[in-house]
Amino acid sequence: MHSFDWDDLQAFLAVVRAGRLTVAARKLGVDHSTLSRRIVALERAIGQTLFDRRANGYALTVEGERLVPDAEAMENLAVRIGARQDDPAQGLTGSVRIGTPEAWGTYFLAAQLQALAQRHPELEVELVANPRMFSLSRREADIAISMTRPEQGRLIARRLNDYSLGVYASADYLARHGPLTQRQQLQGQRWVGYIEDLMWSPELDYLAEISPAIRPQVRISNVISQVQAVKAGVGMGVLPCFLARREPGLIRVLPQEIALSRCYWLVTHADARDLLRVQVVADFIVDRLAALGEEFWGAGPAEVPPATA
Repeated sequence: MHSFDWDDLQAFLAVVRAGRLTVAARKLGVDHSTLSRRIVALERAIGQTLFDRRANGYALTVEGERLVPDAEAMENLAVRIGARQDDPAQGLTGSVRIGTPEAWGTYFLAAQLQALAQRHPELEVELVANPRMFSLSRREADIAISMTRPEQGRLIARRLNDYSLGVYASADYLARHGPLTQRQQLQGQRWVGYIEDLMWSPELDYLAEISPAIRPQVRISNVISQVQAVKAGVGMGVLPCFLARREPGLIRVLPQEIALSRCYWLVTHADARDLLRVQVVADFIVDRLAALGEEFWGAGPAEVPPATA
């Protein structure tokens, strides 16, 4: 193997994670032809073909797969070295990407970013509010908000807060289907729920907790759209109370009998523990959430042991 440029290795990881040369080039802020030259230079230096160039993107070869863990190990070392150069007295710079569930990111975190910008005007924040899991080891995010505590990987988890969910329907739906006073009546109703194979977390399987006999007739991949469907009278649905209470057209059904609960976790990678900007943003999220009060979010944040490797 000949010597190679560290920039070429960064280019390799960017293409691995994006899957397409043009997308990776945008993320790196370079021209796609420049990125292509870096990949070719790395392949020449290593003496191996790392990607199969296909019409729909770049696919790793066997040799490319073998290089990924070593490249990520070098990247992690570079991150730790760079973290030592952070100087709080000079203000935070750089970028922090936060991956969150869509409702949490949209209805909580997005509104808090102004306060973060006032404290650290040079800091760049990327909020990815999508219904999915985020891989911190693959640098899909620096901070992830999850509905489950990770059990594998070099990850550090902090329990943020518990929150309640309930069964909701619109006034129009209840007027058409009569008053619902018993749990047994729920089985004969029309339901809005998740698409099973698109549930990004097992914690989203709410309806099974109410009754195994309930099957949603309308399935939607994200909770924000579910709220609008339930509000329009399409059917009943299980919704987070912090989200449903923002919609005056929704009515909670059987609140004394049916009360589900879930929690959110803030997750960072162990390699980022010394990265000041990640620490500061994580602490900011914890502090802002605690400041909102238990009447909105439930229990406050609490430290828990890190996930085991």
